[in-house]
Amino acid sequence: MAAVSLEGIKKTIFWIWFIVNALRLAPASVLWRMSRQRTMINADVARWNTVLALDSRPAWFSWVRLMGNYPEFRSLFYHRLGWQGRVVAVLCRPEATLHICTRDIGPGLFFQHGFATIVAAQSIGADCWINQQVTIGHQGLRCPVIGDRVKIAAGAKVIGGVTLGNDVTVGANAVVVKNVPDGCTVVGVPARIVKRYGKKVDSDGSFGGSRPSDEPSSDGDRH
Repeated sequence: MAAVSLEGIKKTIFWIWFIVNALRLAPASVLWRMSRQRTMINADVARWNTVLALDSRPAWFSWVRLMGNYPEFRSLFYHRLGWQGRVVAVLCRPEATLHICTRDIGPGLFFQHGFATIVAAQSIGADCWINQQVTIGHQGLRCPVIGDRVKIAAGAKVIGGVTLGNDVTVGANAVVVKNVPDGCTVVGVPARIVKRYGKKVDSDGSFGGSRPSDEPSSDGDRH
């Protein structure tokens, strides 16, 4: 009986929390439904649910849960809405140290923690992942271009007019100052390629080592 009673108390507390959040988020919910970015936001909700292994619920329920629990998600949501997002942000604060300065962001961008992170890319592709204390910044007027399904680990820096191809992984605290081809993992300062499509790359330690023997060469790849 005690266990049943405790479970009932937990459910009651959850629903009180949910209703309070739904009420304070009502203006943001209206903007979401009316926004031209609605499809993008729905994709963000689905991706965050998948990454965080949350149980499957209707989109509106999942959105309230994410907005209530994850300030990083709120930062992304308000950024999608533009100036309207900044207006309603006073009702439910975003992550104060996560600065998103990129207009062209594909669907499904995920921030893990998001603390002390600056995102100032020219563009970001679909289903990317950015950890805490990451800097994606310009050098002069040139900003990075980030491909699809790119993962940038904690403390990494991506600087200047570089291009990260699709399926690239940037290791923790790496500093990327040159282009990275598709499928590569880079580490170090300055960053060097250590794997491509999961296979180790023979290299003398310089950035852009040799391509795995079974990977065809492409003139479009820049090292």
